[in-house]
Amino acid sequence: MALALALMGGPAAAVEVDGRIDPAEWEGATLVTDFRKVQPLSGEPGSLPTRAWVLATPDGLAVAFRNIQPPGVPRTRQKVRRDFDEQVDRVNVFVDFDGDGRTGYAFTVSSTGGIGDEIITNENQFSSDWDGQWRHAVGEDADGWSVELLIPWHTAPMRDGTGGERTLKLFLARVIGSTGERMAWPAASFERSRFLSDFAPLTVPQYDQSLLAITPYVSGLYDNIRGGGEGNAGADLFWKPNGRFQLSATVHPDFGQVESDDLVVNFSATETFVSDKRPFFTENQGIFEYTTPSDFSQLLYTRRIGGPADDGGGASDIAAAVKLNGSLGQAKYGLFSADEAGAAGRSFHALRVVRDFETQNLGMMLTRVERPYLDRDASVLGLDHSWRPTPRWNVRSRVFGSRIEQEGERWSDLGATLWADYEMDRGWRQQWIAMHFGNELEINDAGYLSRASTNYLHWQVSRRFTDLPEDARYASTDWRWRVSSNHNDRGQKLNDQFRVSRQGQLRNGSDEYAQININGAGVNDLLLRGNGIVRLPANFNAYYEYSRPRKGRWAHDVEAELFGGGLAGNDRLGGSLWYGATYFVNDAFSLNAGAILIQRPDWLIWQGPDSGDLVGAFDGKEAKLLAGLDWNIDPRQELRVKLQAIGIDARARHAWRFDPAGNAIATDDAIEDFSVRNLAFQIRYRYELAPLSYLYVVYGRGGFDRGTIADGVDEALLDSFDLRDDEQLMVKLSYRFEL
Repeated sequence: MALALALMGGPAAAVEVDGRIDPAEWEGATLVTDFRKVQPLSGEPGSLPTRAWVLATPDGLAVAFRNIQPPGVPRTRQKVRRDFDEQVDRVNVFVDFDGDGRTGYAFTVSSTGGIGDEIITNENQFSSDWDGQWRHAVGEDADGWSVELLIPWHTAPMRDGTGGERTLKLFLARVIGSTGERMAWPAASFERSRFLSDFAPLTVPQYDQSLLAITPYVSGLYDNIRGGGEGNAGADLFWKPNGRFQLSATVHPDFGQVESDDLVVNFSATETFVSDKRPFFTENQGIFEYTTPSDFSQLLYTRRIGGPADDGGGASDIAAAVKLNGSLGQAKYGLFSADEAGAAGRSFHALRVVRDFETQNLGMMLTRVERPYLDRDASVLGLDHSWRPTPRWNVRSRVFGSRIEQEGERWSDLGATLWADYEMDRGWRQQWIAMHFGNELEINDAGYLSRASTNYLHWQVSRRFTDLPEDARYASTDWRWRVSSNHNDRGQKLNDQFRVSRQGQLRNGSDEYAQININGAGVNDLLLRGNGIVRLPANFNAYYEYSRPRKGRWAHDVEAELFGGGLAGNDRLGGSLWYGATYFVNDAFSLNAGAILIQRPDWLIWQGPDSGDLVGAFDGKEAKLLAGLDWNIDPRQELRVKLQAIGIDARARHAWRFDPAGNAIATDDAIEDFSVRNLAFQIRYRYELAPLSYLYVVYGRGGFDRGTIADGVDEALLDSFDLRDDEQLMVKLSYRFEL
C-alpha cells in the first residue's frame, strides 16, 4: 500500500467551506495528484486531471477537490436527493478515523451539490441508513468544478493518538458521470475482498471536539379510517465530551415511517430482511457490526426493536434506548440497551469489544433479549477474527453460540464461519467459504439468520478483464465460476450448485450482469415447517440485468429471469421480466415507472399449521407496478411520491403430501385458488430547517387482501387500487440544538 503521509507544521487555520479553493487556506495541506482508475480496475492514471488537498484543522478534517472537465466530457446537471445512487459527476471521501479497518465513513458530493453519507463495515459492505452532520460546498467554472468538505472530529469516536498525532486512513475518489469511470487514491476498490484495510494511512495532528446535541420532536397523526388522531413528543440526545467517548440516547422515540418500505408478499418459510432507517439505530452503529457470509445475517438486527409485539397486539412502543461508543487504550467498545413499553415489552442489550493488532482484528459481541410475555431469555455470544497476513490474503472467521431459556427449559447450539479471499495476478482471484449452523442455533431474538441447520462449502475462482481495446463495447468484465455444496445439520443434502456469472461495465456508463445456476437434486427442510422434508429434482435458473444511466431525458433498467423449480424441476419453466424507466422533465424533477411480471408454473405453498404436510402446487402469476416522482424543489425542500401495487393470481394444480423420505404423494385434499392484492402509496414533503432538523408532511394509504377467487393477475393488480385499510396524514417536526 501507499506509504504513510503526514501533515506537519503548526495548527492549521480555519478553512472557509465555499467551493473556492484559496491557496492561502490550504497552505500546508497534503496534495494528492496520483488518481488511478479503479472502475474499471486497471490501475492506470485517471482520464481527467484531478487534484485533492487534505488538511487537519481544529474544526475537522478538511478535503478539497479540483476536477478538470473540458467541454468534450459532458457534465451531469441532475439534482439529487440525500444518499442518491444516480450516476452523476461526484467525489468521494472515505475516512477510517482509527485506521484499523473496522469502520469507515463515506462522504459524497455531486457536482450539483447533492450529498450522501454511508457507513462501511466488513471491508466492503455499505449502509446508507446513517446521516451525519458535515459541511460542503461546490464551485464551477469553464474548466471544471471544485468541492470543499469539512468533516467534524465529533463524527465518530476515536482512539487516542501518540505524541499529539493520530493516524487515520483515507480513500479519495472522483466519478465521471457520463462514463462511470472512477479514479481514486489509493488504487483500492470495493470490488476486491479488501477495501477498507487498503486505505492510505495519513498522520495528522490530534484534535478533539466535544458536542452536546438534543433533537426534540413533536408529531401528529390523523387516521382517516378509524377516525381521530394522536400526538407524540420525545427527544434524541447525542453527547461527545471528548474524542474517546460518545453517548446516544432516546426517550419516547417516534419511529413513524417517513420512509416507506418496499412491498413484499412472502409465502416462504424464511423471513424477509428489511434495513433500518431510524436515526437512533443508524447513528454510529458500525461498532455493532457482526455478520457472517450467510445473506444479511447479523447478531444485532435493530428492526426487532419496536417490531411486532409478543402478544400479537401490533408494533411495540419503545420506552427508551441508550447507546455508548468509546475506546480504552487500543480497544474499542459499544454498549446498547433498549426497552419496549407495556406488559409484553421486551428488553434488548448488546455489548461489543474490538481490538486491532496491525494485520489482525479480534472482537467479541454479546446480545441478550428478555421476553417476559413468553417467559423467554435469549443470549448469544460471538467471537470474530479478521486476518490480513499479506496484501493478497483476507481471512475472516466467526464463532458464536446461542443459549435459550424458556418456560423452565434450556437449550444451546453453535455456529461458525470461515471466509478466505486470495488475490492473484492478472485479475485472477479465489474465494473459499465454509459455514456451520447447528440445528438449535437461535440468534433471531436480537439478530437475523435466514436459516439454521446448515453446513455449506463453496469455492469460487474469478477473473477481471480491464485491458480491453479502446473501441470495445465494455470497459471491463468480471467472470466468476463457483461450485458449492449445502447440507443441513442432519446430514440431508439441500443442494449442490454450479454458478457462472459475468459483470460488465460499458463505456457509456451502463452496467450489465448475467448469471446461470445449475442446481442439483436435494431436499427442502423448511417448506413444511417442521412436518417433514420435500425432495426436489435438479433445476436451473438464468438471470440478466442491464442498467443504463440517464442519457438526455431518459434512464432505463431491465431484468429478466428464467427458472425451473418446485416438484416439476425443469419440466415446467417459469420466468420474470422487469422494465423500469425514469423521465427527467428537468434536472430537478423526474417521473419514474416500472412493472414486473412473474410466472411460477409449479409454485409450492404450504397450507398452514392445521394441514400438517399438505402442500399446494399452484400456477402462479404476479404483477407488480411501481411509479412515482422526485422533485428537488431547492436545496432544502423535496417532494416524493411513491406508489407500489401487487396483484397475484394463483390457480391450484395439485395437492401433495410427503412420505418420511420426502417423496411427493398425490392427495385428494382440497386446495383452493387464491388471489392477493397489496397497495402502498405515499406522498412525502420534507423541508430542512437546519442540518439534521426537518419538517415532514406525509400522507400514506395502503392495504392487503387475500381472497379465494382468482380472476386473473390483471384484475388483482387493478383491484389493489381500491384497498384502503389504512389512510393517514402525519406531520413531524424535529430540530437539532447544539449546546
